[in-house]
Amino acid sequence: MKIMDLGEISGDMLLFGGIYSNLQALQALIAQAKHRNIPAQNCIFTGDVVAYCADPYASVQALRAFGCPSLAGNCEVQLAQNALDCGCGFEDGSACSMLSVAWYAHANAQVTNDQRVWMASLPERIIFSHNGLRYAVIHGAASDISGFIWPTTSQPEFASQIATLQNQVGGIDRVIAGHCGIPFQVEIDDVLWINTGAIGLPAHNGSPQTHYISIVNNHLKINVLDYDINAAFAAMQAVDLTQGYHDTLKSGYWPSQDTLPADMRL
Repeated sequence: MKIMDLGEISGDMLLFGGIYSNLQALQALIAQAKHRNIPAQNCIFTGDVVAYCADPYASVQALRAFGCPSLAGNCEVQLAQNALDCGCGFEDGSACSMLSVAWYAHANAQVTNDQRVWMASLPERIIFSHNGLRYAVIHGAASDISGFIWPTTSQPEFASQIATLQNQVGGIDRVIAGHCGIPFQVEIDDVLWINTGAIGLPAHNGSPQTHYISIVNNHLKINVLDYDINAAFAAMQAVDLTQGYHDTLKSGYWPSQDTLPADMRL
């Protein structure tokens, strides 16, 4: 397992995930970091730079130019290996599995060999300390990069995942995760599990705004991100990515709910 140890980080931080090829959202996130005077080394990305939206190549280039510590998500792993699908953890035959065919083909055609080499170099875990607390950053679950951990996941499952993670990286106070696309915080046995949500798609809540986490003056907060949704929508139309996720940018609802736990479906 490839682990990046950032040591002690001082100052305010931004934590974000799920760019999903949404260049406009990434540009807005970087603008937020600059507005808050938070340097790139204090911004951490939880993976999946490439996915549903129109600009995979440009999004990878922009993230690399920004220079923040970045984790491998399942999409990076799959593209680095020239795999034929995203490895997102969707069940075969699910709507999400079928809808992924178009966007993954688009991404696979755009991503360059140099970008795949960069993706292959990314760590599977990032660890750091901040204001006396030790953090571990993962993508999905500690046991499975594409495992879904939701705000409604059972406490025993959270505890099991935390134990697995501690076996991998040592004792921790906080977990930073991504993958599921829903921002949340859950405390389990004195360990705070935090999901950053995604900046590239809304959180299936009826709002087009997306989400990221800030730690400012040691206060952790889930923030909404405003970006140029119309430009992102038009970019998806221009490359024929009109299977449903383009509408999500404006409606705030995912085109399928079959990946969600039953108790989170609308």
